[in-house]
Amino acid sequence: MASLPAFSQKYKSASDTVKLNKDWVEVSNEIAKLTSELTIAENNLPGYKSKAEKATTDAQGTAQISSDQASKATNGDLGDAKSAKKKANKALNDAEDASDANDNTKKQEKKIDKLTTELQKKQKTLQELEEMRTTIRLMHQ
Repeated sequence: MASLPAFSQKYKSASDTVKLNKDWVEVSNEIAKLTSELTIAENNLPGYKSKAEKATTDAQGTAQISSDQASKATNGDLGDAKSAKKKANKALNDAEDASDANDNTKKQEKKIDKLTTELQKKQKTLQELEEMRTTIRLMHQ
């Protein structure tokens, strides 16, 4: 019964050690790569959030200016109406920029979640490989 885990593992004997070590190195390298990508993504997230907040603030400001100009245009002349249209277009562009910035923030958060999940899987795989190593060592002492 003590050797039961050895039957469920991919690598079972000392002759498998070379393949086991190769897999261990590959998984370790993948963990290092994922850790690096995750760190970069996490470090970039505050910038995405800052851009989104600024874009939202800008959109709110230009929407207010547009609204004020539209109110003025209802009792004004053609020049006021043209100005209101320009300001409405600017408000629309700023709102689209804010939406894009928020979308980029969400994409970055999803990327972080995906990298975190992948990293956890690789770490689990590495742990399993370590357990196989230990089992092989114990069986062949």
